[in-house]
Parts: sequence; C-alpha cells; structure tokens
Amino acid sequence: MSILQGNAAEDKACDFLLEQGLTLHCRNFRTRGGELDLVMQDGSTIVCVEVKYRKQNNYGSAVEFVTAKKLQRIRAAFEYYLLDNSVNSTTTSLRIDVVAINGNELQWLKNVG
Repeated sequence: MSILQGNAAEDKACDFLLEQGLTLHCRNFRTRGGELDLVMQDGSTIVCVEVKYRKQNNYGSAVEFVTAKKLQRIRAAFEYYLLDNSVNSTTTSLRIDVVAINGNELQWLKNVG
C-alpha cells in the first residue's frame, strides 16, 4: 500500500469518527516502538484508533491484519502517548479501537485491546 492510500484511509476513518461525535487529539503519533494512527476522545474516554485498509480481501480482510503482536505494540505506544501528554491512565477511561476499511466498506470495532 502506498503512503497516499494509507493517508486516504486515515482521512476516511478520521472523518467517519468525527461524524460519530469523537474529537481528534492527534494523528500519527510516533515512538521508537511504533505509531498510533489516530488518538481521539469519545466523551471522557481517550481512544487510540488503529486504521487498517485493504483494497481487496484476496489475502485477508483488513481486520485480520490486527494481530496480537500488533496490539501489543499499539498498547506500548499508547502508554508512551499517555505519559508524554501527562494523562493518568488509572483515573482516565481508555480504549483501543480499530477502523477496518475493505475497499469502500468501513467497519468500526470498539475496545479491541
């Protein structure tokens, strides 16, 4: 997948989530251990959103590419984000979501990890 396709998928996911009432904190937060595609807020909950895009399902759907190892990296990067932004994870509601885009079909999976 090209960078342009990845950015377009993130734009589509971000626009969708904004329409659902979430607010954007940041995009593409990078650490040495990984990257967070989107960090948003849903009410009082801070939400880390992993965006996966597949043009076709020939080799698996987008959601199938969110593996346990990938979730582990996302959790570690999310913890770093929280520390970097002085967010107390013990008193703040947190969630990891996935937006899987297969072709033109978008699927929002809440609280996957």
